[in-house]
Amino acid sequence: MTNLITAAGLKKLQDEYDHLFRVERPKVVQGVADAAAEGDRSENAEYIYGKKRLREIDRKLKHLGSRLKVLKVAAAPANPDKVSFGCWVTYEDEEGNERTWQLVGPDEFDVPEGKISIDSPVGQALLNKRIDDEVTIVRPSGPLTVTILDITSKRPDGK
Repeated sequence: MTNLITAAGLKKLQDEYDHLFRVERPKVVQGVADAAAEGDRSENAEYIYGKKRLREIDRKLKHLGSRLKVLKVAAAPANPDKVSFGCWVTYEDEEGNERTWQLVGPDEFDVPEGKISIDSPVGQALLNKRIDDEVTIVRPSGPLTVTILDITSKRPDGK
């Protein structure tokens, strides 16, 4: 697993960690304490659910904490001439359909936002390719051949 992340991705993970630690966890701890004060814990749904939620939060905090320790911020080159970490790449498939993806670390991929992991099969297939290169992406439904149209360090649609 790649330990690279964009600056925006790192901020998002740090914000999630801080929110869980400073807001969610104290709220759940208070809820569990209140439920425990009501008496019989064995049949107290609020207590049981609160303890379960607290374990989930602690597990997520542990995971985020360990990832934040090893992640390295990497930026896309200002004028990339080949596909690399952080770049936005636009390609066209055999049917003329265009797709644009940003290659990011595995901790920040978000397909609806157009961000795919550099470790994914698509990310690996595109890595180090140049404009006009033909690339074969191996998919479960069969190979897909695409042609790289553009490589940029900024999101092409300006979002």
